[in-house]
Amino acid sequence: MSEPALPPPARPDLARRFDAVRRHTLALVETLSAEDQAAQSMPDASPAKWHQAHTTWFFEALLLRPHLSGYQPLDESYHYLFNSYYEGLGPRHPRPQRGLLTRPSLAQVREYRQYVEAHMHRLMDESSDAQWPEIARTVELGLQHEQQHQELILTDALHLLSNHPWRPALLAHPPSTITAMPMEWRSHPGGLVEIGHAGGGFAFDNEGPRHREWLEPFEIGQRLVNCGEYLRFIEDGGYRDPRWWLSEGWATVQAQQWQGPQYWLPEDGGEWSVFGLQGVKPLDPAAPVMHLSFYEASAYAAWAGARLPSEAEWEAAIALPGMQQLWDQAWQWTRSAYHPYPGFRPLDGAASEYNGKFMVGQLVLRGGSLATPPGHTRPTYRNFFPPGARWQFSGLRLARDASGPSQVPLAPFPPRSSESAA
Repeated sequence: MSEPALPPPARPDLARRFDAVRRHTLALVETLSAEDQAAQSMPDASPAKWHQAHTTWFFEALLLRPHLSGYQPLDESYHYLFNSYYEGLGPRHPRPQRGLLTRPSLAQVREYRQYVEAHMHRLMDESSDAQWPEIARTVELGLQHEQQHQELILTDALHLLSNHPWRPALLAHPPSTITAMPMEWRSHPGGLVEIGHAGGGFAFDNEGPRHREWLEPFEIGQRLVNCGEYLRFIEDGGYRDPRWWLSEGWATVQAQQWQGPQYWLPEDGGEWSVFGLQGVKPLDPAAPVMHLSFYEASAYAAWAGARLPSEAEWEAAIALPGMQQLWDQAWQWTRSAYHPYPGFRPLDGAASEYNGKFMVGQLVLRGGSLATPPGHTRPTYRNFFPPGARWQFSGLRLARDASGPSQVPLAPFPPRSSESAA
């Protein structure tokens, strides 16, 4: 059921990885002004400046303060300002007010990052051989934590810029080209399967322990639902028909007046544009639909005569031949509540608050997205958000019982143009 843990990495190797991850964070914010990096567009998002400071605080709070002899913080007030939700480490600045932290300045946050990085190299160089396994494990946790915040930097900044009349591009490089492909179903026989992390590499505590689950036979889409298919749902009155919606979802649609996914922009003549990392672009029918809430994903699946997969089905299905768009496009909502696996134990010490305390009122997403840093995805990764969240790069993959009917179109959505209409 489990495998022995790998030995800790060599100090120079981990130090190089530390530097690479830290550099990548700064590369992501190169196109943002100092003003961009200080603003907060909603309570669920955080300023890019705060993300840069908080990921630094994590190394300071969990490594330097407890383990580096004689360590003196650059500024003691940062421990309060940049704590996120670690109750055991003391009080913290309220999350909805992070955008009011005009001080410290961005330059001072960068100075804080450099200060902590220098002391982290001291810790990695000077810790004893007996200390090194624990130090290395916590450094790796801090790096994985920073990679999570790298994705949040993009998602939060995208939400911020979506509220600006200019809707500027966040990333300069061109988007990847998505080739239209038919929707096909892959069959799984069901039975007793094992899911969860088996050891032998890094995983967050919520990914284990590995355990068995029983699955009935099912089918799953080999690719994600695309924008053209989702557009058919909209044009069929999907946002005006309560038949497809969970009760909470329908109430949210009415209260928020949703007419389409977040960042879809109606244009004259009935066309749509989409705001994304490269700014506003015409809707690409072949591109995976994203920025959906769980409510929207569930409603589309019901309209299509299908359903969302459970997370056990999703994990079991990735080994099927021909599965595509698993990691690099959009996180995929599942029908599974975010709960502890059998035998779950949180991490020791301050890191015990990392995941377990959030195991209520959330739904699991699997896979990864175009905003996920390279190397940060795993088959067992469990992302989680409340059902109404849709500013993330979240999409959907359809599933159905093995013999269930479906209305899902089995060919690429045709281009919407006067030529095709004729």
